[in-house]
Amino acid sequence: MSAIAFSVRFLLAGLTAAVLVAGRAVAEDWPGADWTRRPVAPGPALAAFEAYAFPPRDDERSGVRSDAVVAIRDGVLVYERYAAPTTADTPHLVWSVSKSLLACLLGVAYGEGRFGLDDPAARYYPPLAAHPALHMRHLLNWTSGLAWEEDYEYSPLTSSVIAMLYTRGHADMGRFVAQHQAGAAPGTHFSYSSGDSLLLAAVLKGMLPAEQYADYPWAVLFEPLGIGSAVWERDATGTFVGASYAYLNARDLARVGLLMLRDGRWGEHRLLPEDWVAFNRSPVPGYRPRAESLVPGGHWWLNLPLEGAPPPWPDVPEDTFAALGHWGQALYVLPKEKLVIVRFADDRDASYRHNDFLRLARAAFVVGEAP
Repeated sequence: MSAIAFSVRFLLAGLTAAVLVAGRAVAEDWPGADWTRRPVAPGPALAAFEAYAFPPRDDERSGVRSDAVVAIRDGVLVYERYAAPTTADTPHLVWSVSKSLLACLLGVAYGEGRFGLDDPAARYYPPLAAHPALHMRHLLNWTSGLAWEEDYEYSPLTSSVIAMLYTRGHADMGRFVAQHQAGAAPGTHFSYSSGDSLLLAAVLKGMLPAEQYADYPWAVLFEPLGIGSAVWERDATGTFVGASYAYLNARDLARVGLLMLRDGRWGEHRLLPEDWVAFNRSPVPGYRPRAESLVPGGHWWLNLPLEGAPPPWPDVPEDTFAALGHWGQALYVLPKEKLVIVRFADDRDASYRHNDFLRLARAAFVVGEAP
């Protein structure tokens, strides 16, 4: 079945499918053109959550500034709220949540047999020939070893990512990143890098026939999930800006969360291989925990306790994982709670706390009691 035919089938089909769990059929809710809705009841827990997530805004662009929050519990929409000018139909810039979307896209390519995690990246992107020991898993784990400066606002003159997106590297971003020198051997040092993510988008381009690349995200990921709002910018060479410049509305991003919540399945169809999702949710080998910092996985962020340290977000289950972006963009997945939460935002200071938001969200959407 083609991706488009699969998409149409689910848009037109009923919203409930069944899956076998321990040998018995269990009903699951899946969205068609819209979501089944069962809004949470008003009460102290919901009021406390909204007071935190949607406080009055000031003219100084300070404090917590949520543009949208959408919560999906076990495939059902239980909460939705927007702050103008954002609406349910607004494709919102998700910044580095784009990186985790790219990981899903690469997961489809992986399932199609287009690459292996231990393949040299230069096999698919020749400008990386100077880095023959750089493998696909290193890029996905942000352990390329390339000397890269990831700084958006405090050191703009020396920032590699600013140069890539806006100045000397913007016309051919992949080549710009590939020209960076090695600062460490691949796989030996974690360093968060939009350059690694951009290289993955360039590498994917090298795996595909030229006529397929421009439509690939829609044909194999967005359309099968029923996503109609997606926009993804490309540089002048046609490479997707996989590090930063995807746009979706909140409901559509929630579909990606549901896909990951259910380990890469969409209805009866397996879109992402199980071992790929397991890789996404495995910590970077050798990573040393840092205070209150999430653990990096395969282009997703994990709430795992490592080496005796507490989980970074102590008020949510340890199996929680997330896709995160600049200025407060977030896609949270809480498998134990069967909960997906999308947050779009315009946070400009350090007021927002993921753990506080999620603690209040769990109380409102799962526990049903005031925290």
